[in-house]
Amino acid sequence: MCIGQVYGTSVYQSRLAGHFSDDPLVGIFGRLLGPIFGGESAAQTAVAFFAFSLSIVLMGLSAALFGKWVDYRGPRMAMFASTTFWITGFLVGSVGIFTQQLWLVGLGYGVIGGIGLGIGYIAPVSTLMKWFPDRPGLGTGMAIMGFGVGAMIAAPFSNMMLGFFDGRGIGQGTSVGYLFLTLAVIYTPMMLFAAWIVRVPADGWKPEGFDPSKKKAAKMVSAGNVTANNALKTPQFWLLWVVLFVNVTAAVGLLPQAANLVQDFFRDSATGETFASPEVAAVAAAGFVGYLSLTNTLGRFVWASTSDKIGRKPMYMIYLGLGAALYLSLATFGNSSMAAFILLAGIILSFYGGGFATIPAYLRDLFGTLQVGAIHGRLLTAWSAAGIAGPAIVNITLDSSGGSPGVDLTAADYRPALYIMACLLVVGFVANLMVSPVHKKWHEESKAPASAEGGNGSETAAQQQAKTRAAALKPAGRPIVPIPAAWAIVAIPMLFGLTYTFLNAVRLFSS
Repeated sequence: MCIGQVYGTSVYQSRLAGHFSDDPLVGIFGRLLGPIFGGESAAQTAVAFFAFSLSIVLMGLSAALFGKWVDYRGPRMAMFASTTFWITGFLVGSVGIFTQQLWLVGLGYGVIGGIGLGIGYIAPVSTLMKWFPDRPGLGTGMAIMGFGVGAMIAAPFSNMMLGFFDGRGIGQGTSVGYLFLTLAVIYTPMMLFAAWIVRVPADGWKPEGFDPSKKKAAKMVSAGNVTANNALKTPQFWLLWVVLFVNVTAAVGLLPQAANLVQDFFRDSATGETFASPEVAAVAAAGFVGYLSLTNTLGRFVWASTSDKIGRKPMYMIYLGLGAALYLSLATFGNSSMAAFILLAGIILSFYGGGFATIPAYLRDLFGTLQVGAIHGRLLTAWSAAGIAGPAIVNITLDSSGGSPGVDLTAADYRPALYIMACLLVVGFVANLMVSPVHKKWHEESKAPASAEGGNGSETAAQQQAKTRAAALKPAGRPIVPIPAAWAIVAIPMLFGLTYTFLNAVRLFSS
């Protein structure tokens, strides 16, 4: 929930663009990255890269790099490390804002904060899969839903705080520096609290009433464990890499254009007018962004939980197959009805969120739980790649129209990008069809007898991890904090974010 703030950076990017308009890096990166990331000016492009895109890229890379360490050291140490990097990123970033050094913002929020993002993202996911062996989709859905809710909380709260600082005569750019410090002060105790109370189950623990021996084995669920290094040697890993890449690419390119999308899709090509007035258009755009945030977040929980019932592979057939059909429908007749447009866009974004939440459980089914956090971390490099590919596809196709998003584009200008996204989802659909159970030769358990017979003292990864488990992990005992209190600490800010987003979405239907 705390690191999900990264999706709320659009609240202050325009302020930073004005603050750093004279920075030498603006000219260099603005021209270089403009065709990929878009932006109304070179300053906005450069700021979007240093204050958002860089952190997403580092998130995927750090998750891949530190995934094995997270599995080895356990969630408490991982969450503590995530807190250290994430908070340090805010502090260094604020210094960059106060001194008007854009590279410091990139180093702080982008690089250091991005490392905290990667470690903090996979630690709760791999832990909850251990607590929900009977319903891993539910467990991962709850964890990754928290990431989505984080932006719903951070965006309105940031607006409130920026208004507070503005009212005291602080410059708009400098206000963001104080916002960074405020977020650091708030997030530090919350994240340390999470690290303090988190536990892994004791060896042999299982939910009440759950008997693994009586549970019917699913065809796609492995009975063995595969190490992270060996997972990279299997076709299943790379097929899922493609699946995640296209699922993210198809949505992440359109998300930054969401406010423009709803206005341009219903623009009169003859008059150039959209909605009843500019004021109504602005309300509708804000409501549409809130609506997509809501469906994205709910999709992470609902669809991931559904995958426990129907299986991970069929769930992705829905994400990708039905998703492709929805993109085609949105491109073909999405501008003919506001109700159809809203419905199609909402389902598409719910599939995007659901795909994120379901992929860890898919990995767990195929590769076991031994190093699933490390495998998940390496798969997140697909997210980093999609964070570049998605915006590039959309911005390049929109630039070819010669117009400006939110100003003079129409639905026809978006159709090429939507058709490309539909084709990508078809590629992902085929890749998912090709996924099959991992061959037993990669299972660590199948190697144990050979090691014992050799008598050379070699150990499998499973045996090595078992030896370090007692020292690295502290299994759960009695709850440190009463369960109602723990829920309240999480639920109160979640309720604030969900309520604000729901009310914002309602404005779309009333405009």
